[in-house]
Amino acid sequence: MREIPISKFKATCLAVLEEVRRTRTPLRVTRFGRPIAEVVPPSVTHPEIWLGCMKGEMRVVGDIVKPIGAFDSWKPARR
Repeated sequence: MREIPISKFKATCLAVLEEVRRTRTPLRVTRFGRPIAEVVPPSVTHPEIWLGCMKGEMRVVGDIVKPIGAFDSWKPARR
């Protein structure tokens, strides 16, 4: 793990954070030679796209196009 003094971290904070994100290597910030913080890369996140989120979760059983058959016994209401 790479170490960097706090004064250098403060001066180059944005560049150091971008380097940690890009290289995915953690960094230890020290003050007077003692560690005070560790900067770690973000965890991998998956985009929150809802389209297709249920893929593979359902199973079709039988014919889903044919009527269910309950309408055969119904009689239409006539006035």
